[in-house]
Amino acid sequence: MSLMLLMFLCLLVVTCNATKDIFILAGQSNMVGQGGVYNRKWDGDVPKECKPSPSVLRLSAKLVWEEAREPLHRDIDVRKTCGIGPGLAFANEIVRMRGGGGRNVVGLVPCAVGGTRIEEWRKGAPLYNQLVKRSIKSVKNGGVIRALLWYQGESDTVREEDATIYKRRMKRFIMNIRSDLKLPNLLVIQVALASGQGKFTNMIRYAQLSIKLPNVMCVDAKGLRLEEDNLHLTSMSEVHLGIQLAHAYLASSNHHLNYTQIS
Repeated sequence: MSLMLLMFLCLLVVTCNATKDIFILAGQSNMVGQGGVYNRKWDGDVPKECKPSPSVLRLSAKLVWEEAREPLHRDIDVRKTCGIGPGLAFANEIVRMRGGGGRNVVGLVPCAVGGTRIEEWRKGAPLYNQLVKRSIKSVKNGGVIRALLWYQGESDTVREEDATIYKRRMKRFIMNIRSDLKLPNLLVIQVALASGQGKFTNMIRYAQLSIKLPNVMCVDAKGLRLEEDNLHLTSMSEVHLGIQLAHAYLASSNHHLNYTQIS
């Protein structure tokens, strides 16, 4: 037993000291993950694609790297019950596609908060500041931020005035976060909405799909199965989305680049 414990501790030390490919997870509830949440309780069912792996870490609310386990946002979005999101399926698919093993690990930085409008992510707002703080902390002990994964917009479908200027706000957010992280070429992979809280969902989807900025990609979630509330993705839909995001990242022309690290 003591030998097994020693081997586990050695593996944990090696993993935590390995070079990390870091991914920021931001947006609202479908990035947080509501898969398996019913009547404000998570059913605890973890799909095989979301199982823990020594090659996948997450940055906790206390800014400590630890083995990633569902729900990823459990100590980040504390106002709601968290369930399965796309993050772990995304990371595990990257590890699988790369063949696993080695000293290179995936580090996930959960930052999403449910029910938030894009205006709440403007430069200087608490959510924005928290995202920047956690992102900067994530590379302090080694690692490179490879991409920002963004799934947000459902709350902006309620009011026409929000939907009308969503594209402008999203482009400003991208430019601000790149500037503040000193990563001018940061890859941003956004998700086009599968659902919305209001009647202007198509306006938000059009805004998301029509953004033409360098190193900005869009994965379309339309058609993925929803929970009974017709707003949140099911656990398996989150898995499928995570895998789509991983394939989009691996297909990007710059996923292999060593971006300048934050100083």
